[in-house]
Amino acid sequence: MKSTNVYVDGFNLYYGCLKGTPFKWLDLSKLCGILLKGNAVNRIRCFTARVRPRPGDPNQQQRQQVYIRALETIPNLSVHYGHFLAHPVRMPLANPRPSGPKTVEAIKTEEKGSDVNLATYLLYDGFRGDYEVAVVVSNDSDLLEPIRIVRRELGLTVGILNPQKRPSRVLAQEADFLKQIRAGALKASQFPTTLKDAHGIITKPKEW
Repeated sequence: MKSTNVYVDGFNLYYGCLKGTPFKWLDLSKLCGILLKGNAVNRIRCFTARVRPRPGDPNQQQRQQVYIRALETIPNLSVHYGHFLAHPVRMPLANPRPSGPKTVEAIKTEEKGSDVNLATYLLYDGFRGDYEVAVVVSNDSDLLEPIRIVRRELGLTVGILNPQKRPSRVLAQEADFLKQIRAGALKASQFPTTLKDAHGIITKPKEW
């Protein structure tokens, strides 16, 4: 079995196939075991950013912290953080009233750094010979160039686990293989309701 590293774009995964489903309590190690049979998973790197509480969902940050604790019970998994930027922007209304304002001020939240961090570690690990196969869990076409370098310059295999409904055409053309993440695999890859780490008991959030 070939030594394999998995690089997870956390927000691409969440918004692609977890949001609005009962499968958010996802064990990434189990998912890799199901979708990458025949591969020896050396390490899993998960790239995310710490969310901030929102008025409509004040417990969002707490749920994320609980989930990251659950992820960190996986021995060969590490979490790498980008950051969020939030700032007011003025945007046009989709359907303004004839006598009303044409724009509205809103808070725009942007996640920064995760895709760059993923690309950096994909290349870093490849150049130091840390894997024979790299698997990228994302559908972000911005990752095309680092994937291309790993394949064409280092001669290593790169696959895609796609969390979105439609795979990126350019990633599909460049990758050595592409597999769709489907609901059946997500359902079979859930953590138990409670886990334990060095700090105590970890319990699946009730909202999930």
